[in-house]
Amino acid sequence: MKISRREALLSAGVLAAAHAMPVSAANRNDDDARLMQASHTDAKIGPELASLGDFEEMAKTKIPHTAWEFFNGAVADEITMRWNKEAYQKIRLKPRILVDVSKLDTRVTLFGQEHAFPILLAPTAYHKLAHPEGELATARGAGAADVTMVVSTVSTTSIEDIAGVAKSPLWFQLYVQEDRGFTKSLVQRAEAAGCKAICLTVDTPILGARNREQRAGFGSANLERPNLKGLKINGVDASTSTEGHAPVGGGIYSAMMDPKLTWKDVEWLKSFMKVPLLLKGVLNPDDADRAVQAGASGIMVSNHGARNLDTVPATIDALPLVVEKVAGRVPVIVDGGIRRGTDVLKAIALGANAVMIGRPYVYGLGVAGGDGVTAVVHILRREFEMAMALTGRPTIGSIDRSVLWT
Repeated sequence: MKISRREALLSAGVLAAAHAMPVSAANRNDDDARLMQASHTDAKIGPELASLGDFEEMAKTKIPHTAWEFFNGAVADEITMRWNKEAYQKIRLKPRILVDVSKLDTRVTLFGQEHAFPILLAPTAYHKLAHPEGELATARGAGAADVTMVVSTVSTTSIEDIAGVAKSPLWFQLYVQEDRGFTKSLVQRAEAAGCKAICLTVDTPILGARNREQRAGFGSANLERPNLKGLKINGVDASTSTEGHAPVGGGIYSAMMDPKLTWKDVEWLKSFMKVPLLLKGVLNPDDADRAVQAGASGIMVSNHGARNLDTVPATIDALPLVVEKVAGRVPVIVDGGIRRGTDVLKAIALGANAVMIGRPYVYGLGVAGGDGVTAVVHILRREFEMAMALTGRPTIGSIDRSVLWT
């Protein structure tokens, strides 16, 4: 989608929830009307919420403590979580001047689907812990922001109900269950609901040492998991079981995670799936290469939001090696630590086709429901457009390593 330099550089208060549109002398009046409407929308959120960091601070006051520790916590000493953000901060930009940036084109195409900008909503669990409407509010907010939402297997709303309110495309994140028959039926449910891709989580045979969750006592609530309705865990329906992610019998294994998942299961999934299969949780370049050879349609460079194994590298540090190994054969998407539009620019410069955000839109959900989700996406999108204009990169194709100060 093309926008003008005027729109990209207007103040944060006016454009936090604006839809970027092309501007010319002929449609200047229409543009002014759009900006007035955007300003009215922003008034619902408040001028104090100008950045994703502002939403994080506000969310901490609104989301109950136990739920906050679940959403915002990571694993062990949370070193990788810090690295995820710090690694972006250490990358410097090298702008070019006197480049015509009066029109910006942020469109990307993934698996035949055009996205107005290269940002997606990563799968996150249990949205009803942040807002009473849960994933329904998230989906409405995603639709208003024109952004693709990746629905979690362990969402607190069924994929069918989410699809019923969605106005923008949905993808589905899959945890393979020990019951392969149930897993196949879950994939088919997601496809029937209209999901355009399946994102198989491959980095979680078990959960890591989530100490912050333990200290907060997370896991005792009877959380709804309607996508798992019909799956039995120790004889209890997994859609309401309190066990779910919890270790079994004091050991390291979880009832919902299958530690026997292997490359053979990727082949099995490919045998009946009708939509593209992406592997989520790839850090090792050799695994990325094998994933492509196994028929994966895309790679998601992710360390699970630093929630599994501490001291693995920041995803932006792993990204270039994965991109080099993949060598353009399939799209590469990266998540983890993205908080500014400049982070999106840096990820694209290092070879990502798109990025995903997780915690930031949950903060928006906790602050203002669907409106908060929309505002978070619009802020990040606007900052990305600003970064493109200010570095002299008018198109996605013009963003490469030369924009980085090496």
